[in-house]
Amino acid sequence: MILPFLWMVLTSFKTLPESLKVPPEIFPGTWQFENFTKVWSKNNFGRYYLNSIFVTAGRTIGQLILCSLAAFAFARLRFPGKNILFFAILSVLMVPSQVVLIPNFILMQQFRWLDTFYALIVPGIFSAFGTFLLRQFFMGLPKDLDEAAKIDGCSLFGIYWRIYLPLSKPALVALAIFTILAAWNDFFFPLIMTSSDSMRVLPVGIATFQGQYGTDYPLLMAGALLATLPMILMFIFFQRYFIEGIAMTGTKG
Repeated sequence: MILPFLWMVLTSFKTLPESLKVPPEIFPGTWQFENFTKVWSKNNFGRYYLNSIFVTAGRTIGQLILCSLAAFAFARLRFPGKNILFFAILSVLMVPSQVVLIPNFILMQQFRWLDTFYALIVPGIFSAFGTFLLRQFFMGLPKDLDEAAKIDGCSLFGIYWRIYLPLSKPALVALAIFTILAAWNDFFFPLIMTSSDSMRVLPVGIATFQGQYGTDYPLLMAGALLATLPMILMFIFFQRYFIEGIAMTGTKG
């Protein structure tokens, strides 16, 4: 599992002839640190980075808010058709993302959102998986907390905001990690929804390093390494919450 990442790191420090040698050389003869400066100055790479950060943050914040509100309603409220609506949301998990790509494109076109951040963020601010994950966690919390809060005069939104969200920190972090990974690595959807260079995200921008007649593999690997580092660091720092959230969601309910 680690070998492809190791090969990516080593190749990012090689020259182009070294990366094409057969049999391949594992370590570079001369470490080319300037590959990273070349990547950053080529094809507006800094702009791609900022776009990915903005789109990922927008999708993640939207999912944490909307999915937690929907999960709280399905876990604790009673209303007509609750189970039918919940199973309808779960059925979305069986639909491949490619199936809804054309309807999403037509919808964004009608809203005149193509080649804007709205098209990159709004369709991804809710997910059936996030709703299911948080609902299972909320159902594992004691109902006595609701009753005690109601006796103290707390509203439904107050129960959600003051009790459920603070207690659901591991599940929220787990959902945030899933959402960040999906948004950060999303390639096909931004490729279809954007056309200008200033609106490209990292996966689409890195693909431009591949030419029709040749590819500078050291620069390509350097760009991939710069794009991968934030995700690796995020998982290292939030690994405890991630594992705790998945474990507690799977055993409660």
